[in-house]
Amino acid sequence: MDLGALQAAIHAAGFDGWLFCDFHNRDALAYRILGMDYGKFTSRRWFYLVPAVGEPVRLVSRVEPSRLDELPGDKRQYLSWGDLLASLKDLVGGKRVAMQWSPDDAIPYVSTVDGGMVDLVRSAGATVVSSADLVQVFEAVIDEAGYQSHLSAGTRVHAIKDEAFATIRDALATGRELTEFDVQQFIVRRFDEEGLTCHREWPIVGVNDHPADPHFEPTPQNARVIRRGDTFLIDLWAVDKAPGSIWHDITWCGFAGDTPPAPYVEIFNVVRDARDAAVAFAAERFRTGQGCAGWEVDDACRNVVKAAGYGESFIHRTGHSIGTAVHGNGVNIDNLETRDLRRLVPGICFSVEPGIYLPGRMAVRSEVDVFVRHDGVVEVTGPAQRDLILV
Repeated sequence: MDLGALQAAIHAAGFDGWLFCDFHNRDALAYRILGMDYGKFTSRRWFYLVPAVGEPVRLVSRVEPSRLDELPGDKRQYLSWGDLLASLKDLVGGKRVAMQWSPDDAIPYVSTVDGGMVDLVRSAGATVVSSADLVQVFEAVIDEAGYQSHLSAGTRVHAIKDEAFATIRDALATGRELTEFDVQQFIVRRFDEEGLTCHREWPIVGVNDHPADPHFEPTPQNARVIRRGDTFLIDLWAVDKAPGSIWHDITWCGFAGDTPPAPYVEIFNVVRDARDAAVAFAAERFRTGQGCAGWEVDDACRNVVKAAGYGESFIHRTGHSIGTAVHGNGVNIDNLETRDLRRLVPGICFSVEPGIYLPGRMAVRSEVDVFVRHDGVVEVTGPAQRDLILV
């Protein structure tokens, strides 16, 4: 734990402190940010207040008095529920404290403290605010080593994507039967050979209407043979096996033949242009020093799809945070499923992946990863698909 960095971030946010708490190992965020062992069982409630200025305070049960001994600060103990409330009043009464909570569950990624705990802290006289922006600083901002691991994974993921398309091309040319599941398993095997893993979150390979379910998963039972005239989508994500590495996540689309259907070309072009509009919007905001929030980038993307008449067919957020988890705890590019008010900051990585889904017919999604460099330059960290891949 870097106490100085924590206190600087709390002070910059204008809060009196950041109140960490846990019971039965419910809040993995707290353990990671504080540098604690998440595997160590916690059978009693503990609290750790990091003030904007001054010495932190540990509040622990007398049954587990050593639970926070690895952290610096004054130690206080409670026994009864009455002791706990009195101690909390002394600790946070009259203070504005951040907790892993989000009003109306607007950002569920960081809303890990239960409502009863928030009620308890409020009853102690504290004003509770969301720690979402603080969590982003310590969970989602990527250093140079992480950035390089993201780029390295991306080089391999894109190469494997190209191999997957080539495998489909070869099967069609030779008449060999190849299913969606076969292609998925080829990708997974190549991940392992290249030192990557998807942690058993399998790639998506779908033809025709299958990817109209955005999270379609091919299995041996539901997989179709890929045939000439099929439209298809490949969504693959992986991370280097070394601890602390950053994921790479992309989606590309293709057609098994020389002349894709005009409606398929049309929706691909709309999705591509919407993707590019989102990236351009964020880049311009940073170039002019304005910055932007996740919901604004979603709007910039979604408005292109709406203008083309496909707004009702774009059924998910524009993008998600990427970090040491493929869906990270930083800002999401979202004004649909949630209204993400968090701002994009240097050092974060996220996907931009608009889609158009036409059930019973076809679907398109085009996904790139975007990194906001520490100099404020908004960078797409790999090739971006410009046209449908014809195989």
